[in-house]
Amino acid sequence: MKLSLGFSTCPNDTFIFDAMIHHKIDTEGLTFEVVMEDVEALNDKAFKQELDITKLSYHAFCYLTDHYRLMNAGSALGRGNGPLLISHKEQVDLQNGVVAIPGKYTTANLLLTVAYPQIQHKKELLFSDIEQSLLEDQIEAGTIIHENRFTYSERGLHKIADLGALWESRSGHAIPLGGIVTKREFPLELQKKIDRVMARSVQYAFDNPTESVAFMKQHAQEMELEVMKKHIALYVNQFTKDLGEEGKTAILFLFEEAKRVGLINTYQEDYLIS
Repeated sequence: MKLSLGFSTCPNDTFIFDAMIHHKIDTEGLTFEVVMEDVEALNDKAFKQELDITKLSYHAFCYLTDHYRLMNAGSALGRGNGPLLISHKEQVDLQNGVVAIPGKYTTANLLLTVAYPQIQHKKELLFSDIEQSLLEDQIEAGTIIHENRFTYSERGLHKIADLGALWESRSGHAIPLGGIVTKREFPLELQKKIDRVMARSVQYAFDNPTESVAFMKQHAQEMELEVMKKHIALYVNQFTKDLGEEGKTAILFLFEEAKRVGLINTYQEDYLIS
């Protein structure tokens, strides 16, 4: 059975998906038609229900529990790995200035909304374009994700806030950034099979960390290997193997925060494959 599968070109995704799409593990008869996009493009495809399985932001998932269910494996969820709010200037006017976000439905935007509700002017940019827009003073501040958190200071940019740290200090929970979902309409046995294959692929990546290097380099050509390793170390952890009770509690808190700030009215409580 062939299923469409969406994930990003970022090292944390290519690292965990390498084994299943290249059949280095038992996929239980499943094959995959791969679609690789930026996370906000994947969010958009999820809203259109174009993909059978996809990586998406947990913020986007808040709106999509009617259509997708979450896998126990594959999540980017943890501590000390949240988005950063940065600027080119020492002093910034967040209330009146334009603040870039890497997408309306990214978890970065949700965390920014919770931390700085006074921001009135947001501009959506591809995550990799935010630093340059700051350097050209086209925007007041920008919310960065992925590998940019390792390189922004080298370009003369300044950190205003660690949005992940603010979230952790306020909530006490880990940060749910992105997860892997599959269509709710699929039979439960198929959902569970996909979840098993995902878990097997993640475990293979942990057990054979150098196996996916060629695949990662192919899709992150401008990134140095050491940066790729840091990227993986930051976003791939025990929660990626299995959410566990701690991860599930963090996700539930995120959903409730989305309700509190008026982003959603409700969500399906059976959002997790079980």
